[in-house]
Amino acid sequence: MYAMPKTTQLRTYTVRDGLLDEWARRWREEIVPLRLELGFTIGGAWLDRESNQFLWLISYDGPETFAERNALYWSSPEREAMGLNPDDYLVRTEERTVESAY
Repeated sequence: MYAMPKTTQLRTYTVRDGLLDEWARRWREEIVPLRLELGFTIGGAWLDRESNQFLWLISYDGPETFAERNALYWSSPEREAMGLNPDDYLVRTEERTVESAY
């Protein structure tokens, strides 16, 4: 089966005031393990406290497109069981597809 080219997204989330640390904890403890289980890789995550932003790199290099695999993540029973609604934490999200410069 032909593998799709690796896709990497830089995601920038502006988090509601006072929830940055809670969001980061839930992301680490709940979101990351499921993402890894579904074949994604996490290239890193950073907190920008001055801007109340959470930034992270997520990649997928598998037989499906990033969008197809992302849809599987969102429709999974494990994701549903988290009871984690991003709207409770995030004011704004930005996703950029990026590629390595070296």
